[in-house]
Amino acid sequence: MYTADHDLFRSAVREFIKREIEPRTEEFIADRAVSRDVWLAAGRAGLLGLGVPEAYGGSDARDFRFNAVLVSELAAVGVAYASSFGIHFDVVAPYLVELTTEEQRQRWLPRFCTGEMITAIGMTEAGGGSDLAALRTTATRDGDDWVLNGSKTFITNGYCAGLVVVAAKTDPAKRARGITLFAVEDGMPGFTRGRKLDKVGQPESDTAELFFDDVRVPAANLLGEVGGGFVAMMERLPQERIGSGIANIAHAAAVLTETVEYTRQRKAFGQSIGSFQHNKFLLAELVTKVELTQCYVNQAVLAHSRGELSAVDAAKVKWWSAQVQNEVLDACVQLHGGYGYMREYRVARAWMDARVTKIWAGSNEIMKEIIGRELGL
Repeated sequence: MYTADHDLFRSAVREFIKREIEPRTEEFIADRAVSRDVWLAAGRAGLLGLGVPEAYGGSDARDFRFNAVLVSELAAVGVAYASSFGIHFDVVAPYLVELTTEEQRQRWLPRFCTGEMITAIGMTEAGGGSDLAALRTTATRDGDDWVLNGSKTFITNGYCAGLVVVAAKTDPAKRARGITLFAVEDGMPGFTRGRKLDKVGQPESDTAELFFDDVRVPAANLLGEVGGGFVAMMERLPQERIGSGIANIAHAAAVLTETVEYTRQRKAFGQSIGSFQHNKFLLAELVTKVELTQCYVNQAVLAHSRGELSAVDAAKVKWWSAQVQNEVLDACVQLHGGYGYMREYRVARAWMDARVTKIWAGSNEIMKEIIGRELGL
């Protein structure tokens, strides 16, 4: 599955996390965002440009397994970190590498790789959810520019992003075929942000609403072809969903390992609570389920590395890993008893953090709809 090069990279990622993230978690929770200096440190460590050619400051890894290593290690310490950094280096990167002109790549990618420019992707709208074809944000051509109006919500990195890939309707009559992508940059007149949203979990990642009021976007910020936005998003959503799967199972596995140790140490009625048959059997089931799911995710990672992962298989990985993650963490809370409900315990925070994984990147219900259609239903 992984080579010596991947193992060396994993060691470097763990050192970065130990040095830059773990000591400052409470600070990031209070600020509802990862500090800018940590983004810059990630850039110096070569973590942000895995899929970016060397000519623009990236490492040009050309192997999705490096992405998988970084996502899993970030998720193990906190799924919010896999979310914030992953949106940047794993989700937005393909748009800025594959859909851009040479001029755009020169303009954006060097700062993308250093962490000077944080990025986000603006798909989701209030009332729209997973139905991307029903976007209400519009872009109207005006000379060489486009005038953007509308809003986006639940946008990870939305508050701090210097560039947002925004999906907008350029020909509403064509529905999905009338969607175009634009790069909206910080400072464009009419582009504003709401407050950082108060989420149930993942406070370390900033999430915000974005507003576009007659934002004049130059033609030089068009991404790809006019009307090609929906296809571009559909082609790249499998990577976002397999990234979610990687994070989901890594997050669950880390907390489960801690919970097993907790049940060894915690005593009740004169013995460790893990030795009670019910708890022992439950942990045996959870460990088996996590390990089997990890094998499934690994196979999907290998398939995606070869360019063979289908949208349907990505949907399967996304919904199943999110389901297992939430089942495992709910059981871990139960095994911790009253302490499992205290925010000061990692298991409680992990439980809250995980709930959204059955909703974002396409809800689990939408994933099942995709799978069901493939079955001819």
